[in-house]
Amino acid sequence: MAGNSQRRNRRTTSKKGPQVGSGGQRRRGLEGKGPTPPAEARKGHAKQRAANAKSKRAAAPQRRAAGGRGGKSASELVVGRNSVLEALRAEIPSTAVYVQQYIDSDDRVREAIKLATERGIPLMEAPRPELDRMTNGINHQGLALQIPPYEYAHPEDLTADAADAGEDPLIVILDGVTDPRNLGAVVRSVAAFGGHGVVVPERRAAGMTAGAWKTSAGAAARVSVARATNLTRTLEAYQKEGLTVVGLAADGEGELYDLEALSGPVVIVVGSEGKGLSRLVGETCDVRVRIPMPGGAESLNAGVAAGIVLYEASRRRTRPANG
Repeated sequence: MAGNSQRRNRRTTSKKGPQVGSGGQRRRGLEGKGPTPPAEARKGHAKQRAANAKSKRAAAPQRRAAGGRGGKSASELVVGRNSVLEALRAEIPSTAVYVQQYIDSDDRVREAIKLATERGIPLMEAPRPELDRMTNGINHQGLALQIPPYEYAHPEDLTADAADAGEDPLIVILDGVTDPRNLGAVVRSVAAFGGHGVVVPERRAAGMTAGAWKTSAGAAARVSVARATNLTRTLEAYQKEGLTVVGLAADGEGELYDLEALSGPVVIVVGSEGKGLSRLVGETCDVRVRIPMPGGAESLNAGVAAGIVLYEASRRRTRPANG
C-alpha cells in the first residue's frame, strides 16, 4: 500500500525536475539570425515606403475599375455672359456652350463663341424656355457653359505619385474648408512648391467647381485632388506609410519654422478659418504648429496658410545639405 501511495504522489506533484537536453537550446540561442534583410523589406525604411507606394500605384487600374477612386462630382453649369467668358478665358474644362436662339449678341457673346470654337467645344443652340429650365430660372443672359464632372483621385494615389517621382510626399489636407476659391488657391500653391496633391473630405467641404478651377489658374490640370470618406482614417493610413501629420493651429505646441519634419514625408492639415481643425483630426495629428504672426492677425485663410507652409517645406527640401 505504501508503494501505491508514493506512486500516486509522484503522479500528482507539480514540481518539475531538470529538463534533459537543454544545452541544445542554449546553443541555438547563440546562433546568428541570418543576413540583414534588404532595405525594401525593413519596416519603416524609406525604400520600403517607396516600394509599397509603387505597388499601390500598380494596383490603381484595378482599384479604379472597381470604383475605388475618390469618385466623381456632379456636372456643373456656369451661367451668365461674364461668368461664361471668364471660365473660357481660364480654360476650365468644358463640354458644351449653350447659346440662346436669337440672342442679342454683344462683345462678350462673340468672344465666348470664338473661344469655344477655337477649343473645339460644341456650341448648342437652345430656345430661352429650355435654358430657363436648365438653369432653374437663374438670369443666364442667353449663355451657359457645361462643366464635366471632376474625377477625384484616391488618397493613396498621391503617395504613389511621390514614389514614382523619387520624392518624399508633400500633401495638403483641407479640414472643413468650404470656399472653392480657397481650394483653388491651395491647389495653385501645391503646384508652385512641388507638392503631390490635395485631399478634401467627401462631405461638407469645397469641391473642384468652376470657381476652384478658375482660382487655381490652370494648376488643377497638373495637381491631383483626392476625396476621402473619412479624414481621420486617411490620416492614420498616411501615418502607417511613414508620413508625419502636421496640423496648423493657432494654439499649436510649436512654431512652423522650428519643424524639421517638413524636410521629410509630410501631410499638412489646414482647418477652416473660423473653426480651425476638427477635434478628431486635431487629435490624430502627430504635431500641431502655429504660424508666427508679428502683426497680431487672429487667423489666416486656408489658401494663405497653406501657401506659407508649402513655401517653408520647399525651402527646406531644396536647400544645400550643409545649409
